[in-house]
Amino acid sequence: MKTNDILQWAGTACFMCMYVLMSLNMYPFNIVAGLLGGLFYMVWSFRVKNMPQIVTNIVGVGVCIFGVIKFFG
Repeated sequence: MKTNDILQWAGTACFMCMYVLMSLNMYPFNIVAGLLGGLFYMVWSFRVKNMPQIVTNIVGVGVCIFGVIKFFG
């Protein structure tokens, strides 16, 4: 399996975990899973130079960071 495939599947797994945790109302673990998924996809999007995905993931990661800070701050 190539690095780009691993990054995408890892991001997918994290997002799936996020949705499960969100449905179980397991805050802030759902945000952490979303943050990890966004980071995996952001690395992938930089590697493949996919600008719309880069912007989407930067915003998503930023929102997740804000949520984690809000929870612990």
